[in-house]
Formats: sequence, C-alpha cells, structure tokens
Amino acid sequence: MEKVVIAGTGPAGLTAAIYTARANLNPLVLEGPAPGGQLIVSHEVENYPGFPETISGAELMQRFREQAERFGARMQLSAVQKATKSGSVISLETDHGVIETETLIVATGAEARRLPIPSEPPFYGKGVSGCATCDGAFFRGQDVLVVGGGNTAMEDAMFLTKFANKVTIVHRRDYLRAAPIEVEKCRNSDKIDWLIPWTVEEVLGDVSGVTGAILKHSDTGETKQVACHGIFVAIGHDPKTEPFADLVERDEDGFIIAEAGTTRTSTPGVFACGDVRDPQYKQAVLAAGHGCMAAIDTEKYLGQRE
Repeated sequence: MEKVVIAGTGPAGLTAAIYTARANLNPLVLEGPAPGGQLIVSHEVENYPGFPETISGAELMQRFREQAERFGARMQLSAVQKATKSGSVISLETDHGVIETETLIVATGAEARRLPIPSEPPFYGKGVSGCATCDGAFFRGQDVLVVGGGNTAMEDAMFLTKFANKVTIVHRRDYLRAAPIEVEKCRNSDKIDWLIPWTVEEVLGDVSGVTGAILKHSDTGETKQVACHGIFVAIGHDPKTEPFADLVERDEDGFIIAEAGTTRTSTPGVFACGDVRDPQYKQAVLAAGHGCMAAIDTEKYLGQRE
C-alpha cells in the first residue's frame, strides 16, 4: 500500500513530488507516456522565475526531476489506465499492474490540440506553438498566424499584437464562436488581418523554423501561400483525465473540478493540480504552485486520518 501516488511528471507533478518527498511521505511518481509534460517541447523558456537566462523546457524539467529524486521520490515509467476507489483504498490499473494507495495526486496535464496535417509535428516548438503567452515574445517584429475562431484565438491574437508586426487570424468557418466583444477588439486592431474561411494545409519551413504556410479556402478549394515565422494553434486543449472519469467529478470539457482555493476533488484522498484542473491559464509556474498546494493538502489529509 502506497501512501502517496502522483500521476504525471510535468511542473505540477514534480513539484508535488518534491514537497511530499521532503515531508517523508515517500511518493511514487508515475511518469506516464510523456515524462516532463508539455514543457519538454519548448526549446526556449524565458519566463520561469529564477532563470534569468533562457533554458530549454527539457532541461528545466530534468532539474525538477533531479530535485524530486534528491529528496527520495521514486519514479516509475508507467501510466494510469483506470482509477477507482473502494472504501479508503484507491486502486490504479497501470500498464505495469495494479497499484493501491491511500492518496492520489492527479497531475497528468492537458494537451494542446494540434493541426491534423503531417507537416506540423516537425515544426512544433520551432515556430508552431500552442501557447501565445509562453512564446509570443520570441516573435517580435515578425508576421504570425493564429488558427482558431474561439475566445482563446481572439485573446491570443490581441496578446500577440504586443510583439508581432502583423497577426493574421485563420479560421475554417465563415463564422466565429468567440464572444462578440472579443471579436470586436480584434477587428479594431490595425495589426490584425483575417483569413476566413481558410485552413492551414501545410506548414512550410527549414532548419531555422517556420517560414510560411499553404492555406486552402474552405468553400472554393483555392490555395495560396503566405509568409510567416510563427503559427499559433488556438483550437483548445484536451485534459488527460479519462482514466479518472469514474473516480472524480469533471466539467463538460473533461477538466477535473477542484474545491475553490484547494486541490481537493469530489473524492476524499484524491487531489488535482496543474493543467488537469486549469482550462484558463495553462502556465508552468501556476502548475508548480498547484503542485505545492496538492502536496500540502495531501499531507494534511493523511495527518487527519492518522
């Protein structure tokens, strides 16, 4: 029987591991299919506090991991396939067998939806991004595309006008799902252009990164090439919470619902931190803060039980 199992090794999961290990709770950390989380695809991170020099996301997460292991956190390369609770025991079905634990910290993250085209993956993190807040400052004075028609796309476009020379919103439909006030802000900006209804058919680039894209008109089939150095995909995130569907309450988009001001979920002994419970901010520093909260909430829960 484990005292603490942490599912996920992004900033949230590894911060929870650091804190629970330092509290002598001997956490078992399940790394999942993508150790390090979303941050490992970021070639440059320059907004994480304490690192005035630019650092790669992979190196930053390696430092998180080393710190957690220094305090005794145990790492296991396996993923939760299904989680249930019977009485006071939480059972985790993994690809390496069943693990039973008194508490569970869910930090499996969320995945930005990607463009369904073969030319996109080679440029992800090299001009193609799922986070304008994270990467916008790298595109000062350059032309960028924002793909999407919801509130996130409009907000990303407005944010990018602080840095980019020109922002073009590309959306596949001839109508927008975004709130009218968000659309109006974008229409009033002289830095924002529109290509509606168009889709990105191919990402163009070289060893230095993205150089442009081939777009296709959704109605006529016409294609054209546009030059750009950045493509921001703002078509939503999918939280990795399906294995926990029978264990905790989730919202309509699949994000785990946590009690306000805490990381406590609808199930006692189960805590959620990071992007699995955050559909809005999606920042590494906030995920790390959630990981700290989850560790403290877990320690209090175990103390009260004892």
